[in-house]
Amino acid sequence: MPKPHLSLSLSLGILFAILPVLSPLWSQESAPLRLTDCIQYALDHHPEIKIARLQLADAEGQIRENTATGLPQISVGLNYQYFIQRPGIPARAIGLPAPDGQKIFFNAVHSLAPSVSLNQLLFSESYLTALKAARTYRQYVQLQLAAVQKTLREQVTEAYLPALLVEENLRILEQNTANVEQLLRETEATVKAGFAEQLDADRLRLSLLTLRAERDNLRRQRDILLDALKMAMGMPVTQPIALSDNLDQLMSEYADVDPAAPFSVEHRPEYAVLLKGRELNALQADLFRRPWMPTLVGFAQYQPGWQGGFGNESKWFFIPSAIAGISLSINLWDSGLSRARYDRARIAYQTVEVQRERLEQAMLLEVETARRQMISASERMQNQQQNLELARRIYETTQAKYKAGVGSSFELIGAEQQMYTAQQALIQARFDWLRARVALKKALGK
Repeated sequence: MPKPHLSLSLSLGILFAILPVLSPLWSQESAPLRLTDCIQYALDHHPEIKIARLQLADAEGQIRENTATGLPQISVGLNYQYFIQRPGIPARAIGLPAPDGQKIFFNAVHSLAPSVSLNQLLFSESYLTALKAARTYRQYVQLQLAAVQKTLREQVTEAYLPALLVEENLRILEQNTANVEQLLRETEATVKAGFAEQLDADRLRLSLLTLRAERDNLRRQRDILLDALKMAMGMPVTQPIALSDNLDQLMSEYADVDPAAPFSVEHRPEYAVLLKGRELNALQADLFRRPWMPTLVGFAQYQPGWQGGFGNESKWFFIPSAIAGISLSINLWDSGLSRARYDRARIAYQTVEVQRERLEQAMLLEVETARRQMISASERMQNQQQNLELARRIYETTQAKYKAGVGSSFELIGAEQQMYTAQQALIQARFDWLRARVALKKALGK
């Protein structure tokens, strides 16, 4: 059994060894995340990205597989035969002098035949088409990976913005709660001095309780939205995160989105994926377009054989053989099989063409809708900004009158509620403006 101080030294050594590994994890959990950090995490860890990368690796494997079928194929074999009963005819039947019943056998009792074979595809149109299709499929998967990355960026952004909206509302609500708490303390002191009624303090206390209840509700909503954000990122739901962005930062980042920017469908990755899929369907049709094209294969084989057991002799004889040749095959008639396959591939191509036209119209509609929403959001944000300035002036005037003793707490609470409502409306308008910018950027394919 080891001594206690040795066990302590060993434990400390293990602890110091794993500290460099645990420290980044602790710092990652505690560090607030910006929108760009969340997007980068999704691009590194999301299962959809992993699947897309595995598909890309599989496409590379398909290219190697299809290429290898046209390269030299070398194989070895070994064949051993033992004839329990050998075919033969009586010797006298062919005029040979021999005792009655003696037979002439045509093969040995034992046969051992190793072989080495070489096959080389010399020409095959289906091989060339399949090789081209495999390379096109790799390009298709690469475009799919880019589309998945863009989709994840959009999903994370769409999940980040509502959580950020609640954070902004919660921050303002905390500030307003602190203001009401301060006002309540001042009012209670005034009530004790006999310069205010208890009703004024009770009204402020009721308003404070309402604000606290709304604050607790917003905290629960924030937790729900943060869990949704973690799901969009591919992050474990149990891992705590915090947001570091604010609406002002994100609005400045998206301020350069031009509502009048020209739109081209080629900028959208899903459109490029569709076109590459159509190209694959065209190659599929080419594969069955000319089924009569020949297939030419060259081959060579060497077989060093041994046979033994001729008659009463146990001696083995070395009987080698070698062969080389060319095999040509042409499909003359397959009862319409290739024609049916070609028609189906052509129908698939035409289907993608219809989908392409529909996708173009959907993209144009999405761009125009995003532009109109952005204009409406900009106008609504300006109006809400003016409303907030007016509500703040009313509240400040009402508060000054209340502290001077010429205003009631009822008027103060009403002005306070109007200001809170205007603040929330402005935050919602800013959020809608930012979301409209994000939607327009997505629609433009930027």
